[in-house]
Amino acid sequence: MPGAREASDVQENAPAAAKAAKTHLVLQTGEVRVVEYVLAAGEGLGWHTHSAVSDHIYGLEGDIVVECRAPDRTVHLAPGESFVIPPGTVHRTRNGGEGRARYLLVQGVGPYDFHPVP
Repeated sequence: MPGAREASDVQENAPAAAKAAKTHLVLQTGEVRVVEYVLAAGEGLGWHTHSAVSDHIYGLEGDIVVECRAPDRTVHLAPGESFVIPPGTVHRTRNGGEGRARYLLVQGVGPYDFHPVP
């Protein structure tokens, strides 16, 4: 995937998993949502999926770890790198480093939803 390295082996309607992270809603329309996430060491969002929107994750600072299921995949994003998660893919993001990490999440095109997955 261009723009990513494969690993070897806050707003009111934010999901509970995201409330630990600091968020800044940049833009939200009926079809597109843009949010900046700031994660302290050890913070992240839990496993979840979206019905209609793709997640476009763009690393801003630190080591952003994106994990997906079916197929299992782990990607580390450095600043300037990006990764796209298609609708229906179970995934989570977390800070993979010891310092602060930030990423920009662009979601669309379609209505936003968030479905937690155990």
